[in-house]
Amino acid sequence: MRIALATCLRLPEPDPDAPLLAAALTARGHPPTLAAWDDPAVDWASFDLVVLRSTWNYHRQPAAFLAWVDRVAGLTRLENPAPLVRRNAHKGYLLDLAARGLPVIPTALLPAGSEQRLAEVLACEGWREVVIKPAVSAGSHGALRVGRSDLARGEAHLASLLAAEDALVQPFLEHVVTWGELSVVVIDGAPSHCVRKRARFAGEDERAEPCLAMGDDAVELAGRALALAGAEGALYGRVDMTRDAAGSWRLMELELIEPSLFFEPAHDPDGAALDRFVGAILRRAGGDDHGR
Repeated sequence: MRIALATCLRLPEPDPDAPLLAAALTARGHPPTLAAWDDPAVDWASFDLVVLRSTWNYHRQPAAFLAWVDRVAGLTRLENPAPLVRRNAHKGYLLDLAARGLPVIPTALLPAGSEQRLAEVLACEGWREVVIKPAVSAGSHGALRVGRSDLARGEAHLASLLAAEDALVQPFLEHVVTWGELSVVVIDGAPSHCVRKRARFAGEDERAEPCLAMGDDAVELAGRALALAGAEGALYGRVDMTRDAAGSWRLMELELIEPSLFFEPAHDPDGAALDRFVGAILRRAGGDDHGR
């Protein structure tokens, strides 16, 4: 079997999952190929399976990336599948999930070219501190936390985004600072493990810490989010959430394209999550997965 792990020509930061995943697949007799989605020389039809992993620059060329996704899906098997990738690429999916009853962090979506001002959004929603971000982004790209005391900076940032793309405005939840985010990793349709993350904004580094237990309420929210997104049996996903002022979980992101899955020993000490992921990859590639 030929398996490609899709990355990009210039990684903005190292991918700690990549060497662990490559070693695990190699140990099962199927060494993968790291191939950049933006490398025109790659023969994608030569692979039995292409797994999206560290395509971490896709937000800079979203139209080109989605065209590549459709092309590869027409040549071989792509995971996650193209329809899921397309729906997940624009964070407007949060509004769709909220409309279907999922507890999502409140979100205002402003279309590109809009002249709506941040002050109007804050006044309408009653928010005092918000996060402004592009509707198509990866990591913390373009995210700015700003309050009413620094409105001019927020107005300028929002205007610069709207000049070229859709933007989101969301209330800043204090739990992100006092505790962080919970990221529930889902592999082959089932919650696997979790990490506690500190949100990152401009000038801040993200920190991921081990999480001992997900909790039934977090697992329930992760399952509902995947079901409503049509991703119950997806190869992988990551459901990021935090608590609101009332102490209830709110979905922040449903990552179905290229999330870090935290296979490092600090988060997956017995390697069970990585082993499950490798088994799911081999089944999808059409191989025999009875070795373990």
